[in-house]
Amino acid sequence: MLDIIHHGGATGVTGSCHQLILNNEHSLLIDCGLFQGEDAPEDTFEQLKIEFDISTVQALVITHVHLDHVGRLPYLLAAGFKGPIICSEPSVKLLPLVIEDALKIGFTRNAQLIERFQEQLKQQIVSVPYGKWHRVAYNTIGTARIKLKRAGHILGSSYVEVAYQSADGGEKQRIVFSGDLGAPHAPLLPAPKSSSGCHQLVLESTYGNRTHPDRRQRRAVLKRAIEQALTNGGTVMVPAFSIGRTQELLYELEGIIHDAKGSQWKKLEIIVDSPLAARFTKVYRELKPYWDKEAQSRLKKGRHPLNFASLHTVESHTEHEQTVEYLANNGRPAVVIAASGMCAGGRIMNYLKAMLNDARHQVLFVGYQGAGTPGRAIQQYGPQGGWVELDGQRIDIKAGVTSISGYSAHADQKDLLNFVKRMRHWPSIIRLVHGDQTARETLKHELENLYKRKGRSVTVKS
Repeated sequence: MLDIIHHGGATGVTGSCHQLILNNEHSLLIDCGLFQGEDAPEDTFEQLKIEFDISTVQALVITHVHLDHVGRLPYLLAAGFKGPIICSEPSVKLLPLVIEDALKIGFTRNAQLIERFQEQLKQQIVSVPYGKWHRVAYNTIGTARIKLKRAGHILGSSYVEVAYQSADGGEKQRIVFSGDLGAPHAPLLPAPKSSSGCHQLVLESTYGNRTHPDRRQRRAVLKRAIEQALTNGGTVMVPAFSIGRTQELLYELEGIIHDAKGSQWKKLEIIVDSPLAARFTKVYRELKPYWDKEAQSRLKKGRHPLNFASLHTVESHTEHEQTVEYLANNGRPAVVIAASGMCAGGRIMNYLKAMLNDARHQVLFVGYQGAGTPGRAIQQYGPQGGWVELDGQRIDIKAGVTSISGYSAHADQKDLLNFVKRMRHWPSIIRLVHGDQTARETLKHELENLYKRKGRSVTVKS
């Protein structure tokens, strides 16, 4: 069996980085992401070092463009990586935006240096269509090919199939890296379909110990939170990542407003306060061919799911400050979507500091809140009338706090089990990654039970 070395994502939720060792001189790297929340070391720059040997790496394969999967890419390039950076066709359009943001946050704000990195990225990036084999290594020892399949997590997300054949005619090996798998029936994206099978599976486990409500329930909770804001004259604050979550929420909100009865819904302002999210949403609109059938149907009816009348985008910092003050004091109902998704910085912080201690408002969590993040603290202590510390300031939480796990864009326990169950050839080795210890151990137990019921053997590494 081919060996896999994990340089991140093996014992926590973030920092995805997995090296598939083909032989002594050749390997592949799947993702190269940042550590976030409790996974991150105290020394921010410590995690950015590429401390493993990259001389054997033939190619970097990117599953999707979230920072916990691509955030260390600038440091990989700085360490001298010159090989191809392989990803799906939509990811090719999205990746430069993410890398520019990552550079500005943790590396440099020097425009010339950023341009140089972007130029290098452009030289090395290779787009691969979904479902087509692409050769990544060919030598006297063997041949490795990869195939990207839709993962349904965010636009452009993929899981990766690797086929390896040694030159001496030895056994063919198939390895699958799940990346982050999406939940079925998520807005905008087709659901992932399982691989035909593999010998080894590297499987995410973020929600390995939980199940999501179905989409109808999720939408009902979202609608109730907004109705509360309409009644109270308050703001629904939604911390959301700029890519994926924001666009799915806009799609759902357009549907709720379109179907709603009553004039107050037409007056509801939907505000995206993130220049980066606005840029991603523009690219999402350009990538309509990759949307699912339901979204295509809305377009044919003349609707604009990501560009509707009551949607406003806040660009400048001055406009952001004015919007915070206006919503905190005005009493006009609104929904604000702003980064960061775990309240660990970004524009959402100013909304929270201005409105968390006011009962008219709501905080709506639509994604996973990592341990050690302010988002997790608000989620945990808010419903008990507790407090949270934001930028050194203690704030009593009087706003309502609601969580909808189904908009996490991650598969839940049932979906993860189905991903394995629906393979024709089940893997004999499963490595669980991208989950906290409880999630990994719970999913390990469920997988072992699944195999036992079918009379099959498996080694689950967690």
